[in-house]
Amino acid sequence: MLSPVLPPAPTQRSVRGNAGSNNYRHLKIRVRDAGLLGRRTRHYLVTALILAVLLGGAVTGFVLLGESWFQLLIAAGLGIILTQFAFLTHEAAHRQILTSATANDKIGRFLANVVVGISYQWWMNKHSKHHAMPNTIGKDPDIEWDTISFQVQDAQKQTGILKWITERQGYLFFPLLTLEGINLHFRSMMYLVTGNKVKGRAGEITAIALRLSLYLAVLFVFLPAGMAAAFLGVQLAVFGVYMGASFAPNHKGMPMIPKESRIDFFSRQVLTSRNVMARSDFGNRILSHVYGGLNYQVEHHLFPSMPRANLPAVAKIVREYCDELKVPYTVATPKQSYAQVISHLNKVGLSARDPFDCPMVSEYRPF
Repeated sequence: MLSPVLPPAPTQRSVRGNAGSNNYRHLKIRVRDAGLLGRRTRHYLVTALILAVLLGGAVTGFVLLGESWFQLLIAAGLGIILTQFAFLTHEAAHRQILTSATANDKIGRFLANVVVGISYQWWMNKHSKHHAMPNTIGKDPDIEWDTISFQVQDAQKQTGILKWITERQGYLFFPLLTLEGINLHFRSMMYLVTGNKVKGRAGEITAIALRLSLYLAVLFVFLPAGMAAAFLGVQLAVFGVYMGASFAPNHKGMPMIPKESRIDFFSRQVLTSRNVMARSDFGNRILSHVYGGLNYQVEHHLFPSMPRANLPAVAKIVREYCDELKVPYTVATPKQSYAQVISHLNKVGLSARDPFDCPMVSEYRPF
């Protein structure tokens, strides 16, 4: 099914007068009383050390292999490691690692600019808007058109090759993600160059440019040109697929909220988010490492500054609370979540066709 669009919410006066506006406060009290609002600095220190060792291992492997096509395995591994560093950057941006906002920003800026090669300020600007208004039409940048159409009105605007892609976008979703790594780097740099009032613009441009220059110099000095280009392509492809596959299941195919709708914070975050869960606690621990905690999307949106390690315990509290309030709490396995995303994208893509050829669109025609 297409993502349903929630009906207009009650007026502001009626919202203030009902229990909805207090739901989040009551939930937060339960979470606080369970002692789950504190930081887990040691957890992040261990995670960072493990990733640093893995990165060092990848560099060592690169040096030892020399001119060998087995370097593409190193490239794939590097794509995975950089995605894990991107997860840490995301957590620093949400103030999950340390209590100091300034310290978190310094960590996040270093990881984003120097390690991953993406603008921290671009990510902060884009992701903050998403968290404030998830799946809200006209306000959430993550559902705006970017090769893939997440809304029918965007799909119907496409022409030429973009229309052909849109009509098949669900099936092309994972192949297109191989280009997402390039897209993320390009868009973040364009934001730094053309954006208005970008905090730390000069520093970020300098750091990213030096990082890119050093990276390319190492590849093309130590490897033949063709092998170096293949290394870069594989690393960016793996990075793009891993990043896209980690973020897409969280909201795609979930209800859309009209632009002017007024919905309380608790309902907005829960109704538009999907948790990706395994069938056992052990499986969920594995998924938490694989997705960087993003599999607990409902809880992450309710408590953005909560450390990853606390999310499993909070999920039990949130799920029980949603059951009490009769608020839908969406859970899917990884396989189910991707199937739902692909199905949604294909059905949106069908609307790019002529209405007479698309049953989904034609059934809404008034004749």
